[in-house]
Amino acid sequence: MDNPTARLRITLAFLCILVVWGTTYLAIAIVLRDLPPFLSAAMRFCLAASLLYGLLRLRGPRPLAGLPTHTVVISGVLLCGLGNGFTVFAMQGVPSGIAALLNSTIPICVTLVDWGCFARRRPSIWTGLGLAVGVTGVAFIVHQTASTTGLAGIGYIASLAIAVASWSVGTLVQRNAVPRDRLLALLCGQMAAGAAFLCVAALLDGEFAGLHLAATRPAAWLAVAYLAVFGSLLAQWSYLWLLTRWPAEKVTTYAVVNPVIALLLGAVVLDEPVTLSSLAGAVLVLAGVALVLFERKVTGVMRGLALRR
Repeated sequence: MDNPTARLRITLAFLCILVVWGTTYLAIAIVLRDLPPFLSAAMRFCLAASLLYGLLRLRGPRPLAGLPTHTVVISGVLLCGLGNGFTVFAMQGVPSGIAALLNSTIPICVTLVDWGCFARRRPSIWTGLGLAVGVTGVAFIVHQTASTTGLAGIGYIASLAIAVASWSVGTLVQRNAVPRDRLLALLCGQMAAGAAFLCVAALLDGEFAGLHLAATRPAAWLAVAYLAVFGSLLAQWSYLWLLTRWPAEKVTTYAVVNPVIALLLGAVVLDEPVTLSSLAGAVLVLAGVALVLFERKVTGVMRGLALRR
């Protein structure tokens, strides 16, 4: 991977993740102006799964054959259904920038869940510090949200907490579920399972009763298409491709950059307020996430400084 063409492909794939996943929160906010949360998320994943299935059929007649059904369904419901669906639901009452910030704590939550339920490896000192700093930042954000929106805002924050926890567990459930050459087939099955779950959630939430598709503005349909094609296909494909060609610790740096893009777009395009308290929370959350993601580098730097002494 030393040639210029390979480096260019890696750069473009990484930029795709940064830009596209950073803009999906704005697209979701646009969708929610006309379409209900669970149903719009179901539309996104139905479209994305259908397109991906068509692409996979070009490779063979039975692209989903042989996948571990239970893992596909469970991880799909956790990631696409609860993880994405509850994020969209929460964005009815939480600014897009705040939603992006709280979702950026997924690496922290993954570390905690992995420690408590899966690998049971104790976090290092720097990881523990990152967890503490990140949780403090979340507390700042929750306090700011509660002071401006009241109890309703707390309910939406709780929805985001469910989304983060679900995505974290789903990430660990799907780990090593299939070989690398079946990752796209796994993604297709997950999106289909998530779409089915979201359709049931929309039905239980009564979203079909007051639905007026004819009144939906073109901007909302374009945003759904953007989320499906770019957010769920192009960016996810780039992410999976990068993981096979680039160190995971480099790829996961998107979790620190995406919220910054979402905050800026929310403030500029949607006129979302940015207070000192929310900025302080943002700095703490991103610092905590960075410590968790780059724990090895921090440890290496500190050891180098100790040796110099």
